[in-house]
Amino acid sequence: MQISAAIVKELREKTGAGMMDCKKALVDAEGDISKAVDLLRARGIAKAEKKAGRSAKEGIICSYVHPLGQKLGVMVEVNCETDFVAKTDEFVRFAQDIAMQIAAMNPLAVRREDIPAAIIEHEKAVYHDQVINEGKPAHIAERIVEGKLEKYYKENVLLEQEFFKDTDKSVETYLKETIGSLGENISIARFARFMVGEASEETTEAS
Repeated sequence: MQISAAIVKELREKTGAGMMDCKKALVDAEGDISKAVDLLRARGIAKAEKKAGRSAKEGIICSYVHPLGQKLGVMVEVNCETDFVAKTDEFVRFAQDIAMQIAAMNPLAVRREDIPAAIIEHEKAVYHDQVINEGKPAHIAERIVEGKLEKYYKENVLLEQEFFKDTDKSVETYLKETIGSLGENISIARFARFMVGEASEETTEAS
């Protein structure tokens, strides 16, 4: 069913949840905003947004080495608010899942703002040339380029990638669900991915 931008905005204002999470909840609730609120609460997403600004200075560094050949490895720092939560099985499992996500999906950064502007400008230039070479009208070229760039973000930004264990949700949704479940703000601070014979890539903090 069609979900209007106005109702998505209304749900966002009620819950503080992200636009994509609100839209998915409304689709699942068949447009019923009250049911959508309940879905977001049940998924822990509404609570997660309220905790996003809280300081997260505890946590762990988690490592993962691919068992086949031991040629691919990841280290990721995941932060939370207290040492107590950092030691819980659920938090450790979350960190391990994120390390495996990075190994499997090879993101460039935790969030889109962490990708250097020069890389984004290069991608936009390539997409623009592609669109022009395909003979698309100039007045819609920019819109097509923006669409291609959004796809690039979804493929290369950790939080925007599909979660490898459940492709119906993004890594960011999984993060918010974990925040809601554990009751503390959690952030993926940085990661490094190593492959034998290749240079590593490291990112900066994101929540």
